Formats: sequence, structure tokens, C-alpha cells
Amino acid sequence: MGWLITFATKNSSTIKRNVQLALKSVYKSHPWHGIPLGDNAPHTVTAFIEIVPTDTVKYEIDKTTGYLKIDRPQKYSNIVPALYGFVPKTYCGDAIADYARQQSGRADIKEGDGDPLDICVLCESTIPHGDLICQAIPIGGLRLIDKGEADDKIIAVLKDDLLYSKYKDITELPQSVVNRLQHYFLTYKNLPGEPMTCEIANVYGREEAHQVIRHSVTDYLNNFGML
Repeated sequence: MGWLITFATKNSSTIKRNVQLALKSVYKSHPWHGIPLGDNAPHTVTAFIEIVPTDTVKYEIDKTTGYLKIDRPQKYSNIVPALYGFVPKTYCGDAIADYARQQSGRADIKEGDGDPLDICVLCESTIPHGDLICQAIPIGGLRLIDKGEADDKIIAVLKDDLLYSKYKDITELPQSVVNRLQHYFLTYKNLPGEPMTCEIANVYGREEAHQVIRHSVTDYLNNFGML
């Protein structure tokens, strides 16, 4: 049996690598923790899309299983105006909150919202469903404050999109597109007659969006770096 032990010891790294490859081919990667952010981040990032404009139900990732779950039906005519999801291997925690306070001058921002960094991806094509990944180019963002929590929304364009890929910064977008995005996020959690709980502290451009992504990666590594 000595030869078998020697063989296993000398080839342990190869065996481990082959086992890891085999497991990846059998098991689906967790969308938050198992999908790479992208080699060219923050200039181009991977986006996991949860919902699309034609959805009448709001889906979001179940953090434990990695599957999409029903969050709530869209009871009123408030439809997400772009592909909507999150950036894998990011987290909105202390670094995001600190940066939001710094950039907005708002001392009442207590913390990040405790979720992966949200992203809206503008594209010309009709995408029929979520639960997919795409390559997105950040061009800006909305600094949403929700009950004292920093809840940034990165605005991006789909890589190589025939219509939107020409826009390099949110300032270049038609104002009607920016207004539609702002209206959605200011109202998507509210029922008629209820007071608004969300506000947009800043609309920022590409370079600041890159910084937000970097801070969200720092928060992820600080909280989930062991994964």
C-alpha cells in the first residue's frame, strides 16, 4: 500500500483540482458567491439579472439557496425600466455607508443595506426572463437612501448593445431615461397614500460608480472573504 500513499501524496494537488472541476460541472454556482465579478471590473462587470421589465412579480435571490424566489407581486403599474439584478461578490456594508456619507454629506446614513450591490442594465432588446448573467458596463448610479441605509443602484449598459453601448456616462443618457429610473426607485416600495421612505441623495457618473463598486468589493471581502 506504500506505493498508493506515495502516489496520492505526490498527486494531491492534481486530484484536488480534478475534484473541484468535477463538482463545478455537477453543481450550479451560487449567483452571489460563485460567479466571478469579471476580470475587467469595475469597467465591465458581470450582472446577475433577477427581474426584467415584463415581469409582473418581483423576484429576488434567496441568499441561502441561490435560487430566485418570489418577493412580492407588482400590485400597481410600477414596472422596472431596465434589467435589474446585482453584481456578484459585492456587498453593501460599512465601506459603502462611509462612502455614501462622504459623497452626499449626509450624516444620517447609518449603514449599507446588507445586500449585494444592485445594478440596472439598459438594453435595446427584449429579454423575456431573469435568472441569467450578462456583461454590463457601468456608466453611473443613483445613491438611494432607504430608511437610513445606503442602497446604491449602479446604472449600466449592456456590453455591445446596438442602442445603449454608445453611452459612456449617465450624463449622456436622455434625461427621460434617467427620470424614469429615478421615479421607479422612489416609488417601487410604496403603496398609494403611503409616505415615501426612499430618497435619492445623488445621481453620479461613471468614475464614482467605479468607486462604489470597489467599496462594495471591499465590503464583500470583509464579510465573506473566507468563501
